[in-house]
Amino acid sequence: MLHGLVMRVLIYSTVLVVTVGRVEAADPDPLVDFSANANTPVFRDIFANGDVTNGSGGVRAGLDIGKFPGLTSEGLTVVQFKMVPCGENIPHTHPRATELLSLISGGPLQAGFVDTKGEAHIHILYPGDLIVFPRGLMHFELNVGTEEAFYISALNSQNPGTLDSAGAVLQLPDRAAAIALNQDLDTVRALKSQKSYNEPPTLEAAKPGVCVPGQFVTTRF
Repeated sequence: MLHGLVMRVLIYSTVLVVTVGRVEAADPDPLVDFSANANTPVFRDIFANGDVTNGSGGVRAGLDIGKFPGLTSEGLTVVQFKMVPCGENIPHTHPRATELLSLISGGPLQAGFVDTKGEAHIHILYPGDLIVFPRGLMHFELNVGTEEAFYISALNSQNPGTLDSAGAVLQLPDRAAAIALNQDLDTVRALKSQKSYNEPPTLEAAKPGVCVPGQFVTTRF
C-alpha cells in the first residue's frame, strides 16, 4: 500500500515538473479573447507604419505591442523583409522564440542555423519555401540571387529579442574576444573599431568581392 502511494506521488511529481517546464517554455496563455488596448485586429502597411529599419542590405519592418496592441498576450509577432541581392540578415539569435521564415518572391536565399552540436544546417530557399530556426540557435539569411527577396518571418513570442552574434562577441573584453576568435589583440581591436553592435537590427550588404549576385548559389560557399 505504502509502496503504491509513493509511486503515485513520484509519477504526479514528474508530470507536474514536465507540465510546468512546458508552460514556462513559451509566452503565457492569453487570458482574454482580444486585448482591451487594441482597437482593431488589422495592421496596415507594415513597411510604412511598423518598426522599420533601413540598412545597406535592405529594409526590415517588424511589429511589437506598442505598434500593434492586437498582439498583446497572443504569443507571436511578425517581421517582413525586402533584401537586395547580396544583402544579409547577419547571424543572430532569438533567445525567446522559434522563427518560421517563408520566402514569398525573389532571391533565392541561402539560410540556415547552427545547432548545439556545432553542426550547420544550410539550405537554398526559393519562393514558396519555408525554413524553421529553432529557439535560441544562431541563424542567418543571405540573398544569393539577382532579384530583391521579399520574405516574412513569424515568431512565437510577442517579444522574441534579437542578439547580434558577431557583435555580441566583440562586446566582450579584448582578451576574451581574442581567445574566442583565436586572434591576437590587435586584430580584435581592429575588428571592434570597424563593427558596432547591430542595434536596432538592420540588413547589411556584402563588401565588394565577398558576394556576387547569382553566383555560387550553393550551401557550401
